[in-house]
Formats: sequence, C-alpha cells, structure tokens
Amino acid sequence: MVHIVDDDEALRDSTQALVARAGFRTATYASASDFLSGKLEAGCALVDVRMPEMDGIALMHEMTSRRIEMPVIVMTGFADVPLAVKAMKAGANDFVEKPCPREELIAAIKRALSRARSSQAEDVEKKEIQTRLARLTQRERDVLQLIVLGDANKVIAHKLGISPRTVEIHRGRLMEKTEAGSLAELVRMAISAGIEGPASG
Repeated sequence: MVHIVDDDEALRDSTQALVARAGFRTATYASASDFLSGKLEAGCALVDVRMPEMDGIALMHEMTSRRIEMPVIVMTGFADVPLAVKAMKAGANDFVEKPCPREELIAAIKRALSRARSSQAEDVEKKEIQTRLARLTQRERDVLQLIVLGDANKVIAHKLGISPRTVEIHRGRLMEKTEAGSLAELVRMAISAGIEGPASG
C-alpha cells in the first residue's frame, strides 16, 4: 500500500494514478490529520513536505510519537535541498523533487517498500553507498558537503575559491562516481553516509 498525503488535489490525483498504473495499491489523504486518523495498512507513505496546519516534517514527528512504523518518502519543490535534508534528519527514508519523473518516483517507492520488508536490504545499501563515496577525492567531498547544504554553484565556487565551471565539473564527477541518477539520489546517499555539513577548516 502506498499512502499519498498531499493537500494539492490535482497533484494528489495525478500521483495516485501514476502509482496505481505501476501496480501498487493506493490510499490518498488531503492532509496530515486525515492520514493520522485513517486505518493505515502496512506499506509506505508519500508525503508532501509543504502542507498547511501540519507539514510533512511535523507529520513524521507525530508518526514517531504514535509509533507508526512506516517508511516515508517526502516530496519537495524544485531544488529545495535544505528542506529535504531537514526532512531526512527527521526520519524520512527518501525524497523526490516535484514534478518527479515516473521512473524516479517508482524506484523510490520500491526502495521504501523494500526497507519496510527487510532491514538487511538497508544495511547492504549503506555498504554500497560507502563504497561509492570512497571513490571521491577530498575536493569532490567538499563540493558534495556544500551541495547538501543547498548551496548553488556560484556560492560553492566562492566558498572553495574555485570557478563555477570547476564546480560543474566536480558535480559531474560526483554523479558519475556515485552512480546517482539525480540530485535527490546524490543528496540521499550523502545523508545516509553522514555527510551533512561543510568540511572543517
């Protein structure tokens, strides 16, 4: 079961149709309170991070306090990386950017459902992420740490004393070495590995 929580009716309906076409059962909710008051079948939750009254991050805290153990995928606006990082620190398993390509969304759902079934799968994935990140040079890790903070290329260039073009090259190498299919996946890997802030010194 994929529980879809989004206050935007059009987006909620289109997401539901997309997920259903991929073969998953779905339930939709117009608010966090609707979700919390529902009879929740096991599965995962696809939650819009920006909602009135109770946002996605507050919902995750409430799920924790009520001991609702369910993987959460948060949906964020375009390039809203800092908010996604905050959500993952609050317990989200993954995040996707809206509008999200169908393949990326379905892959995130499959990962979440896999984690719900087996913690062993998560352990294997973490080891794989560590292996990929071990390929990075120190400068590439510096760039990655600033990407996780949500810094734009020009800001990263200024902080590291390099040109924006060099930052673009490093970003390309980061995507290649980590085998990340998107910025969201790259940031998710970094957070999973504990890369959350700028390099010291």
